[in-house]
Amino acid sequence: MTLLTICLMALITFTTRYLFIHPRLPVRLGAKMAKFLSYSAPAVLTAIWVPIIFVQQGQLNVSWQNPYLIAASLSVLAAAKTKSIYFTMFVGLVSFVLSRYLLAL
Repeated sequence: MTLLTICLMALITFTTRYLFIHPRLPVRLGAKMAKFLSYSAPAVLTAIWVPIIFVQQGQLNVSWQNPYLIAASLSVLAAAKTKSIYFTMFVGLVSFVLSRYLLAL
């Protein structure tokens, strides 16, 4: 039953995406719908990262002892300054590991 559900969901996902990607199909989005859909990726990404950074053990944690918040803040600064994805990832990873290590002492 689980395998059938996974296969059906994969088929539905593929079909709905294929309708908008294939160039010969007559389905076209209007300008307003395309603009509306341009906000979906940032909205989904925000829904993913906000709980990871700000919620630990079911409670809001915005203190300076939150390693996720420290790493995220430093990553945002690095991204704004350098606009380099690799440097930003490096800064985030190193700052997260260091803050976890230093805050555990």
